[in-house]
Amino acid sequence: MTPESSPRIAAFFDLDKTVIARSSALAFTRPFFDGGLLTRRAMLKAAVAQLQFLLASAEADQVEKLRKHVTDMCTGWDAAAVRDIVSETLDDIVRPVIFDEAAEIISQHREAGHEIVLISASGIEMVEPIGELLGVDVVRASRMRIVDGRYSGELDFYCYGENKAVAMRELAAERGYDLSRSYAYSDSSTDIPMLDAVGHPTVVNPDKTLRAHALTRGWEALDFVSPTAPGWSSHPAVTRTALCATGISAVAAAALIYRHRHGRSTRSAAA
Repeated sequence: MTPESSPRIAAFFDLDKTVIARSSALAFTRPFFDGGLLTRRAMLKAAVAQLQFLLASAEADQVEKLRKHVTDMCTGWDAAAVRDIVSETLDDIVRPVIFDEAAEIISQHREAGHEIVLISASGIEMVEPIGELLGVDVVRASRMRIVDGRYSGELDFYCYGENKAVAMRELAAERGYDLSRSYAYSDSSTDIPMLDAVGHPTVVNPDKTLRAHALTRGWEALDFVSPTAPGWSSHPAVTRTALCATGISAVAAAALIYRHRHGRSTRSAAA
């Protein structure tokens, strides 16, 4: 077999909490508000969703809640306007929250001649520009259905769970990757199919379930510290930083979370 026809090696990276320290799906909340796509109340709800995402483990039910929030939020938006806003604000929004360790590992794979693949459950409108910023070779992400230039609220492809592994196998067939020699990085137990698909899986800032699974499988585990950009910290004060990123006060968000958690029981007691 000639070098040109030899199977290639890929390094597959999940995005949220693996390469960047926040939810890419909600990272552009403030620019979307400034661009007229979000109301102030919707921006507040997005800030709460971002906070819950940062503080909670990435279990399936939490990811599903985030997915529903994002698809509901985006329904009716002009798809071209979304891409324009992401492009205009990408550097300010994303670069400060890239994990230094992730950037270094990506660089090491690139130097080794491996192809870099960013694979995420977030929308392609966010993930593709982030991939360009990171200099990756290939991006796979969720795709919302567009009807007459606007998001319908339905998904044409949900790049999540087993679907990530399906996308990886399709890419391997298309681009000649040898998955048995390839690498994958993720923080979430929902990405176990993605990690199982390669010969060299690594868990990054893993949730409790994934950390236990990695231990039983003998997978390497890495813990990245939060980016050192102003306003970000691994301390519980991340509550404030998540909300500052969207321009929402912590008091307002805390009140909304309290009402959400306790309103139903209060109404029941009063009945």
